[in-house]
Amino acid sequence: MDLPVEHLQTFAAIIEEGSFEGAARRLHITPSAVSQRVRAMEERAGSVLLRRSRPVTTTSAGANVLRAARQVQRVVGDLATELEQGPSGGALIPIVVNADSLATWFVPALARASRETGARFEVLRADESVSTERLRSGESMAALTATAEAVPGCTSTRIGVDRYQAVASPEFVERYFAKGLSAETLAQAPVVEFDRHDDFQARFIRRVTRARIDPPRHFIPSSAEFVRAIELGMGWGMVPRLQGAPCLEAGTLVALGSGAPIELPLYWQRWNLRSPVLDQLSAIIAEEAAAALG
Repeated sequence: MDLPVEHLQTFAAIIEEGSFEGAARRLHITPSAVSQRVRAMEERAGSVLLRRSRPVTTTSAGANVLRAARQVQRVVGDLATELEQGPSGGALIPIVVNADSLATWFVPALARASRETGARFEVLRADESVSTERLRSGESMAALTATAEAVPGCTSTRIGVDRYQAVASPEFVERYFAKGLSAETLAQAPVVEFDRHDDFQARFIRRVTRARIDPPRHFIPSSAEFVRAIELGMGWGMVPRLQGAPCLEAGTLVALGSGAPIELPLYWQRWNLRSPVLDQLSAIIAEEAAAALG
């Protein structure tokens, strides 16, 4: 199937801008020209590629085209850099990262990558258990994920293990766990969870009680505020060791139980595409993860 480069660029611009009109403004062409290019692509593909919603989204077939469009952008960007004709701000690379990594070690790694590659980054936050969907859809070029199996068209490399520890404020422990951790006390004690995909607390409960328990829950979808809510006594929760260590040292949080932490292996998935920028970024992420996570 022959899809001209300018059509692929138009397709990516529509998704990034969220509308045909926005793509037209970015590309300095008319909305009619954008529509004609999309129609031509859909005729050649033999299927609808875009949902004409607000914002515009891809169909399942369109997701494959979007991934190809962004791969072409990456190749063109690399070539322009090699010819010293790239944009002064560097290429924009969308990456999916989980909130806990963002709150601990990932941003310093990204800052180093920005300095050393000259690239710009768009961070798309998603839970590590579902981040591969953003990669599969073509929304991102790379993802930090808990999924070992590579998304089709990508490579997967294990870069480290994040370790989560159950913690609570001293006052909370005195109120709810004075008699220790048990099925009865854990059923009554409120728990703080990041969102409805967060299963770390349930895993800890199963480890302690060997039972399924449904305690009262709070949902706090921000890493810093998640820890703060636990410090303020809203509930107990599972916190990455990197994030919880200062609070444990200061005494604002205490560890629950004496067992080993719950481990989360992390994998760096990226397009299986020869790209100096992606190669360098991947090497930096692996080095920084090894230093931070051990």
